[in-house]
Amino acid sequence: MVAVAMSDDAQSVTVVVVTHNSAWTLSRCLNAALAQAAVTAVVVVDNGSGDNWRDALPTEARLLRLENPDNPGFAVACNQGAALAQTPWLLFLNPDCFLADDSLQRLLDLADANPALAALGAELVDAAGHVDPASYRRAPTPAAVLRGRVAMSAESAVKPAEPPAAIRHVDAISGALMLVRRAAFEHVGGFDAGYRLHCEDLDLCRRFKLAGFEVAVAQQIQVLHLKGTSSRARPVWVEWQKHRGMLRYFRKFDAATSPLWLRVAVGFGIALRFPAATLRAVLRARRENRDESKLKDL
Repeated sequence: MVAVAMSDDAQSVTVVVVTHNSAWTLSRCLNAALAQAAVTAVVVVDNGSGDNWRDALPTEARLLRLENPDNPGFAVACNQGAALAQTPWLLFLNPDCFLADDSLQRLLDLADANPALAALGAELVDAAGHVDPASYRRAPTPAAVLRGRVAMSAESAVKPAEPPAAIRHVDAISGALMLVRRAAFEHVGGFDAGYRLHCEDLDLCRRFKLAGFEVAVAQQIQVLHLKGTSSRARPVWVEWQKHRGMLRYFRKFDAATSPLWLRVAVGFGIALRFPAATLRAVLRARRENRDESKLKDL
C-alpha cells in the first residue's frame, strides 16, 4: 500500500474524503481542499459508488485514490484513508463540505494553540447560512436524557454561545468535518468499524475524552455543508444504520452502568423511534431531491 509522503511540517495535513455516489459535489470539495496550503495529500476513499465519481477527480499529484468493491461503512473507509497518512494532522471531510481559502489554516492555528485538543470542528452552515446544530453536540448519555437535556439521538446538539469565543469545548463534533491529531487518533484506535453510518463520530469523540483529550468547535469559522447528498438515495437504510448506531453507542458506553429498566427502555425507545424517523427521512429526501434537481437545471 502506498503511503502519503512523510512531512516534517508540524501543520501538514492529510485530508480523507469518503465518497459514495457523491459525484455532484466531489469535484468542488476536492479542489477546495487541494487549494489549502497545509494539505500534503488528499485521500479519496470510494465505497462502491455507481456514479461517475472518477470523472470528478482533479489531476493532482497530491491526490490518492482507494476503491472498495462494496460499502463497508464510513468508519472503515476513514480508517483506510488515515492509514496512508504520515502527517501530524488528519482532516476528515465529507464530499459535500467546501472549505474556504483560509479555513484550514485558521483551524490549524487554533488547534496548535490548544495542545490538549484531539479534534476540532467548525460551524457547519447550509446554503442559506443557517448553522447546523449538529456542529455542537452533547453525548447522548442516559443521565443527560433523563435530565431532559438531549434526545437519544445521533444528532443531539447544544446551541453555541453568544457572542462566540474562538473555540467552545463540546462533547462531540460532526464527522462531516473533523480536524484530528493523528497521534491522538492512533492512540484511541481510530474509528470503531462496528458502525456503518452515523454515531461513529460521537463514539470517537467519547473515546478521545475518556483518554484525557479535549474536543472543541471553532465558533468563528464557518464551512458550507450541503448535508446528505449521498444519503438521499437510501433513506430507509440510512435510518436503520443510524438507529443501529444509537444502540451500539449505548451498549458500548452506558449499558453496563445503567439499571435493567433503563437498558430495556432505551432498546424499546430506539425501536419505537425508527418508523417515524424513517418516514420523515423519506419525505425529506424526496423534497431535497426535487430542490437539487431545480438547482442543477439553473
